[in-house]
Amino acid sequence: MSDKKPYKEITHENCVIRLFKPDVDIEDLKWHRDREDRLVVPLNDNDWQYQEDNQLPIPINKKIFIKEGVWHRVIRGTTDLNILVEKNPSQK
Repeated sequence: MSDKKPYKEITHENCVIRLFKPDVDIEDLKWHRDREDRLVVPLNDNDWQYQEDNQLPIPINKKIFIKEGVWHRVIRGTTDLNILVEKNPSQK
């Protein structure tokens, strides 16, 4: 397992764009919790999945709201995954 992030990131004022490749090491896609609410918006067609603790995985094919403190992970697909991550979307 590497110490670097499993994605490339482009930072904007209120969000980041994350670019995942299908050859990312699955060990780098860890279960984790965020310290703030997030809205994840897919920017391309892909076959990746999102999973919350004690839930079945769902396709990343529409906007996904992630509540602060919820355990979740991304499940690798066979395509690139490009997502926009908006932090604290409820504070607008």
